[in-house]
Amino acid sequence: MDGRFPRGVDRALRKSGWIPGRTVDASLWRECIRGIEMHVPAERFLTEFGGLSVNIHGLGRSAAKAPFELDPGLCEGEEERFRDWSNTLGRVIYPLGELDHGRFFLGMDELGEIFLVADWLASFGSGDAGLIALCQGVMPTEMHGAP
Repeated sequence: MDGRFPRGVDRALRKSGWIPGRTVDASLWRECIRGIEMHVPAERFLTEFGGLSVNIHGLGRSAAKAPFELDPGLCEGEEERFRDWSNTLGRVIYPLGELDHGRFFLGMDELGEIFLVADWLASFGSGDAGLIALCQGVMPTEMHGAP
């Protein structure tokens, strides 16, 4: 373990196929998501974590742990939702994948903040902290109701 993530988070990510230094080609997701520019933080995140399915369940810190899949292709057809939230927030939210088997979507803004995207918008936090919150079952902070 390199100390980057808490033990349980590190274990969940590794079980899903992540290893330190992992890289995948994020360019294929650029082609499936239309009308939303993939910004640098989303590209960096997807290069390291894209394609992972994190199968977690059980009690979390402030919410139940829910499985999530980091595949922007799962958000195909939802581009308008992401554009609407981007306009409301004033920052581009790029699709990252799904939370809880498609019950919610995940996105990241150009500051690296990870969001739950639905009929409401909530933040898990930025970068590694947001990923840790997802893995530990931390309730995201609600930002806005419907746009």
